[in-house]
Amino acid sequence: MNSNDSLKTEQLWSHLWWLVVLEQQGSFTAAAARLGVSKAAVSQHIAGLERAAGVPLVRRTTRSMLLTEAGQHLVQDTRDAFARIAGSFAQVRDLADAPRGRLRVTAPVALARQHLVPRLPGFLDKYPDIQLELDLSDQLRPLSQQGLDLAIRHIATPPENHVAWALCATHSVLVASQAYLDRHGPAPASPDELRQHRCLHYPRGQEAAAWTLQRLGRGGGARATVPVRGPLVANNSEALRDAAIAGLGIALVPDFSAQAALASGQLVRVLPQWRPMGAFSDTIYAMRPYSAHVPRAVAVFVEWVREVFAEGFAPD
Repeated sequence: MNSNDSLKTEQLWSHLWWLVVLEQQGSFTAAAARLGVSKAAVSQHIAGLERAAGVPLVRRTTRSMLLTEAGQHLVQDTRDAFARIAGSFAQVRDLADAPRGRLRVTAPVALARQHLVPRLPGFLDKYPDIQLELDLSDQLRPLSQQGLDLAIRHIATPPENHVAWALCATHSVLVASQAYLDRHGPAPASPDELRQHRCLHYPRGQEAAAWTLQRLGRGGGARATVPVRGPLVANNSEALRDAAIAGLGIALVPDFSAQAALASGQLVRVLPQWRPMGAFSDTIYAMRPYSAHVPRAVAVFVEWVREVFAEGFAPD
């Protein structure tokens, strides 16, 4: 092999990595966003790789992208090697005295806005060489496919291929403004009386709107499931909380979303002797995809976020 052939072969390594990213992301558009380049650049790299290989690696249609058998073979044989290279480089970077580099974290919108972002100056002041990128979303998406390092989620059970830390307990609460209860009262004394109220609901697929509550304290354990209806359905707990503050009805939200409004008196608890069940998970986790090496930036952020959420959320 002459020097020109060697150089040509070495140039293919980046093309192979882009093919791996394309397979992970599932589309040229998503791969371009992950790599921080244009869609045309990804297409050109893959086309160059196909010319070098002498066989098609990707089947392209107007609506989809699938790897050919040859493309799948290449990805399967190189994916783990690239992961080891990334891990080795991360270990070298961690030899530096201070944690550094970009850290991509995803978290629920309300949890991040109300309880994470206000405390971030302290973390970033302590670790000035970390560039934190927050992805605020209530959607549960695969971390590796999105290029995310860490997720903060309230879920029932973390995925088996992830390392997870339980941060704190969380509970769902029913809340309303006093003005709403004054106009549409009296406040419900039992779950069944929710039928007569305007209820602000978080949608769960195509399921009919219904709330399940469990009795606390005396008579604890008894459960009731009540169909609910109201003027607003929203897939964000802050939107439901704000609608409740505006007097639109009774909202079922996580305690971390309602905590400040309850403390200020903007909202009051409804049926405090009953706990909503099944609407949101009861535990908040920090979790990351499993890997043999943990970058120091991830490690120090996990340590910090465990302190932030150690006391949980008192709903009132």
